[in-house]
Amino acid sequence: MELFKERRVLTVSALTALVRGVLEENFDQVWVEGEISNFASPQSGHCYFTLKDAGAQLRVVMFRGAARALKFTPRDGMRVLVRGRITLFEPRGEYQLVAEYLEPQGIGGLQLAFIQLKERLAKEGLFSEAHKKEIPKLPQRIGVVTSPTGAAIRDILTVLTRRFANLEILISPVRVQGEGAALEIAGAINDLNRLGGVDVMIVGRGGGSLEDLWAFNEEVVARAIHRSAVPVISAVGHEVDFTIADFVADLRAATPSAAAELVVRSKKELTAELDALTHRLDICQLRCLDGWRAGVLALSRALADPSRVLGHLSQRVDSLDWRLRREADLLVGGYGERVATLSARLSRQSPALTLSRTAERLQTLSLRLDHAVARRLSGAAESLKVASGTLNAVSPLAVLARGYSITRKLPGRSVVRDSREIAPGDRLELSLAAGSALCRVEEVTG
Repeated sequence: MELFKERRVLTVSALTALVRGVLEENFDQVWVEGEISNFASPQSGHCYFTLKDAGAQLRVVMFRGAARALKFTPRDGMRVLVRGRITLFEPRGEYQLVAEYLEPQGIGGLQLAFIQLKERLAKEGLFSEAHKKEIPKLPQRIGVVTSPTGAAIRDILTVLTRRFANLEILISPVRVQGEGAALEIAGAINDLNRLGGVDVMIVGRGGGSLEDLWAFNEEVVARAIHRSAVPVISAVGHEVDFTIADFVADLRAATPSAAAELVVRSKKELTAELDALTHRLDICQLRCLDGWRAGVLALSRALADPSRVLGHLSQRVDSLDWRLRREADLLVGGYGERVATLSARLSRQSPALTLSRTAERLQTLSLRLDHAVARRLSGAAESLKVASGTLNAVSPLAVLARGYSITRKLPGRSVVRDSREIAPGDRLELSLAAGSALCRVEEVTG
């Protein structure tokens, strides 16, 4: 370049800008293949990784807009084909490839995305037979999620009308391919569940390429089918086409027409089966009647003449009656004797007789008690009289009555027995036979 023939000093930024311009001008659109390493996808949504082969490596960045269009998840070790443009990241002075398109080598991007999603959902158990719901044998209301203008809806309606014209069909129209189709399909499945009264649901479309059928490979559709309380029959594409929806659904039909045939049996078939069952029931009833008729005939032959049987029974009743009367007489006679004996014993133990005897004994005991009390009272009175006389003879009151008195010295009221116990001026109390007197000593003698 003419720029570098003469000595010209450039700043680092200026040189970097020149190099960047050269790279972007000459490598505006390149295809590069290699192996992914150091893959990272931060919260910004951009993807960063290194593309390498045996001799070199290249830094690659895929910005969020392009990364959102990826149908698969890049991983370390994956060989890929990248389309993009070469540029220079000036802060580090490193050239890099800004990727605009990315596809795995050896297998298409959509196919890889299909495999990755299938493996992940299988690990979560969305394909498990334990989650499969039984398709009702005779549904009354059928929901259909498909395009209102495609061949699939015409095929489904034609088959259902031919097989069972009385069914109620509820169509939820959606787009079946293109941007946003998967969200519409999932929303329609949810709407039919919320509506209620739907017995079974057909979800599908006609045939097409992998790209055309891709809406039925989206995770949002798979999870809507798995959540559905209404049994779901998938009918996507032709017989050779398989989608994620087929694996999650409760039943897969090869085509939309096959789904219509699976969802309800033909009215002619049901009528024929009902006729066959009716015929079998008639035969069973005839066989039962024949068996019962033969049984009744055998019983009638084994049954004896009723009059003869009644005669024997009447004679037996007379014999039993005679025996009963004889046993009753014997039993009553024995009880009569026993009653007489018990009556005699009872009369001897009569409560009135016992009470009379007890009253007489009580009267005798009462008289004896009165005499004993009188004697005891008389003896006690006599003893009391003697004791009273003796007591009176020795009683101080009797002595006092004869003119004597009891002298007590005050204030202690001690009995005075000797003149030496008192002195002139002492106060004395004299107890007489009737009353008492207070005295003062004037003189002591003796």
